[in-house]
Amino acid sequence: MRENDSEPEDGREPPGYVNPWTEAPQGEDPDYPPPHYADDYRPSDHLASDYGPPPGYESSPSYESSPGYEPSPGYEPSPGYTPSTDYDLLAYGTPPPRRGHAGRLLIYLLVAAVAAGVGAGATIVFNHKVTASSTGVSSHDIPAQHADAPGAANSSLDRGTVETKVEPGLVDITATLKYKSETAEGTGMVVSASGLVLTNNHVIDDSTSVSASMVDSGRTYQARVIGYDTNADIALLQLEGASGLRTVSLGNSSQLNIGTPVLALGNAQGKGGVTPAEGIINALNRSINASDAGSGTTEDLHGMEQTTAQIQQGDSGGALANNAGQVIGMITAANTSSAQPGGTIGFAIPINTALSVARQIASADHASGIYLGSPGFLGVLVATSTSTNPRQQARDERKYAPASDSSACIQNDTQTTVPAFLAPGSSGVLIINVICGTAASDAGLQPGDVVTAVNGHAVAAPATLGEYLDGFHPHTTVTLTWTDIDGGKHSSAITLGPGPVH
Repeated sequence: MRENDSEPEDGREPPGYVNPWTEAPQGEDPDYPPPHYADDYRPSDHLASDYGPPPGYESSPSYESSPGYEPSPGYEPSPGYTPSTDYDLLAYGTPPPRRGHAGRLLIYLLVAAVAAGVGAGATIVFNHKVTASSTGVSSHDIPAQHADAPGAANSSLDRGTVETKVEPGLVDITATLKYKSETAEGTGMVVSASGLVLTNNHVIDDSTSVSASMVDSGRTYQARVIGYDTNADIALLQLEGASGLRTVSLGNSSQLNIGTPVLALGNAQGKGGVTPAEGIINALNRSINASDAGSGTTEDLHGMEQTTAQIQQGDSGGALANNAGQVIGMITAANTSSAQPGGTIGFAIPINTALSVARQIASADHASGIYLGSPGFLGVLVATSTSTNPRQQARDERKYAPASDSSACIQNDTQTTVPAFLAPGSSGVLIINVICGTAASDAGLQPGDVVTAVNGHAVAAPATLGEYLDGFHPHTTVTLTWTDIDGGKHSSAITLGPGPVH
């Protein structure tokens, strides 16, 4: 769930460029798009027009005037609609199909930075819902928000004072994605002296290990994933062996007003340290559809704070602070790259929301979307196909990878090939590849084998294998039934290992 850490050198839009403004944001204003505002500055829903454009704002040329611009076939503007000329929006790659009512939402980018990209195709199967009884921390370890301090909404931002107050409580996060040969860079906020850290779930998505470095001292800690909420995009980490740490000061996002000056602080571009960016809050309670170029997934996020601060890749999980140095939001998404500073719209999760979710995680609440600890891991790659026929699954997967007669295990999913020889049978889940050193590899599974049952429950389409493994955490033993490429039948007890966060 991340954006690729690269910029086009020639300044042109990369392949797959889309114009998110062809769709209206989801909000309460039935008259959107709003009328054209003076000086080419357009507020969004719940956006006050009294404050005007942020300092240094310059309007971008309209899409209609861009060279080679042509409207989509069949496109007709809404009656009375005047094309806007302000924001120049970028989205790298072709976003995945939208779900449900996502057509009413804008497409934005989650802003963690990824060091390397991978191709589409086979997907790793592992249990993704851990129902541990304890997280090792208490909800009482998560601090409460505080009333905004006097002067928090002053029109003039004291940048130096805010940086001094916030930076000691920030960490640079590096998530290692072993099975994707990637590292992801983001930011975290220390909320307890014992080393509890808040960040975005998409910063640690698919990670097999996480480390965090204190911004002020540079000291690095290994981080244990206590839990995460995939719906709210919140994760709670524990820095191992930490004590006596300085924490961020927390404000109250329910007291936030449009026009409040803010400072965004995060690991911009994943280069380490903190890069500050000034702006104002120019909308509240926004609903957005945010895409992750790294994983090819999307998130529907609601109740977001919108800011004019120049949010960059790597800022995910960072602090959006008021003039009193209190954190009032967690930086999460933006509509543009750092190459377009004049048109940036950034989004942050209200700190009250983030703290509420963190308390649920710490108390081992099994609410929908909340997962605890690391998941159980089988260690096989299966096709993204929906077919129940292994041969059709192989045909579908050959759109992404070449055929191979190798039975060797692989180190990561960048090495994916499609088996040339398949087990006999017309139903079951085809094993595309097996990852070395995992439970599946130790049990002797090979590419071309077909799994037919887990704990006696028949499996057919690839997605059902993951569904049957759901609920098992690391060190749980399951009975797997499969057929090998020579037609041999197998049934074996397999102990799941720890897998990547998902």
